[in-house]
Parts: sequence; structure tokens; C-alpha cells
Amino acid sequence: MDFTQHPLPLRSERKRQPLPLAGEDVAAGFPSPAEDYMEIGIDLNEQLIRHPASTFFLRVSGHSMTGVGIHNGDLLVVDRSLDARPGHIVVAILDGAFTVKQLVRHRGVLRLEAANSKYPPLDLVHFGDVQIWGVAVHSIHNLSTARQASH
Repeated sequence: MDFTQHPLPLRSERKRQPLPLAGEDVAAGFPSPAEDYMEIGIDLNEQLIRHPASTFFLRVSGHSMTGVGIHNGDLLVVDRSLDARPGHIVVAILDGAFTVKQLVRHRGVLRLEAANSKYPPLDLVHFGDVQIWGVAVHSIHNLSTARQASH
């Protein structure tokens, strides 16, 4: 990941902007009858962000996490208030370079693993400066971009 500046937290005084929410779930298998109404709006900030003062967005650069649905160009919602634990997808700084990987305990040692077999695991003991900046809680990606990449 390439970042030219440090991410800033989301502003907690943001204006709420509820968007319409369909009253029925959309079937991803067999079609179901559509409803002709919308429920009261949904605010995506309320759905995606639990801790506004410690949450920021990062744009992903690269393909090391495609196996868990994080693609090049996606926006990650990262929460710095969460404790990073093995199994979490984290944003880390390794000797000054940003990366997003899964935190894993392997043979008693913490390391960062990609979700793409083309990328080797990163044993944290091999880096002088290791900082876990936060836990990725959501990935937002453009479906038309993902569709173009698969062709």
C-alpha cells in the first residue's frame, strides 16, 4: 500500500444522510417477488462505523488480499480502537511501509499473511519497527471494476 500522508479520523460532527433501504432482502439464488415500497432510510455511517473518532478509510493498492474479497482499489474501513488479534485483517506499518494482511499466530510467533498464494507470509520478528495501525472492519469495492478485472 502506498500512502503519501497519514490517514485522518472521520469527523464525528458529520451530517447524517439516510439512504432508502428496500423492505425485502434481495435473493442471490432464486428470484423472489419484489416489494413496491422502501423502508425508512439507512445511514451507512451507522452500519459501517462503530467508533468515528478512531476510524479512517484507506484505498488498497495491490492484489495480496483478493482471497478474502479485498481488491485493488477497494476502500477499507479501518478501526484503530479495536485490539488486533490473530484472525483479524490489519493495517500494519513494517519498517515504515504500509501493508494490509491477516494477523496469524504460526508456531507461537505472530506473522502477517496474504490471502493470495503469490505472496509469502511476513514474520514480524524480521522487522525492526512493527506497528499495527488498526483492524480492517469493512471493504468497499466497485462491482463494475471487479467485473472488468475478471475479464
